[in-house]
Amino acid sequence: MSLDELYKETILDHYAHPRNKGKLNNSTITVEGANPLCGDEISLYLLVEGGRIVDVRFEGRGCSISQASTSMMTEIIKGKDLSQVRALIDAFKGMMHGKEPEIDLGDLVALQGVRKFPVRIKCATLAWIALQQALDSFEERGAVVTRVVEE
Repeated sequence: MSLDELYKETILDHYAHPRNKGKLNNSTITVEGANPLCGDEISLYLLVEGGRIVDVRFEGRGCSISQASTSMMTEIIKGKDLSQVRALIDAFKGMMHGKEPEIDLGDLVALQGVRKFPVRIKCATLAWIALQQALDSFEERGAVVTRVVEE
């Protein structure tokens, strides 16, 4: 099996069997993201305690790339403190724009092939941009509910 095939399998597995799917009723942060150009929609629910993401869930619909990226993101950020999450956001967004990540991104490296299709990069980064903006709002004013529309 080639590396490209393995990456495709990883993406399809996360799309067909998303991790951390569902609503989190006691969330500290709720953020919605949408990409109207392709119809991707996500809602992220994060429980932050002591500067750490102790739980995360998501709901959404859209293409396999946006949903798989969100699923993988929830796995890698759970249990991390907010500075670690910000480093992951920067590393992932950098990878999607051609930079070699300086930290381990786990399954997320499967999405680097999306760079060949620039219009699809927004699908992969939607949840990450929503997360970044939600963390910015959270650190400014505490519990947050926000909507992010990427165009």
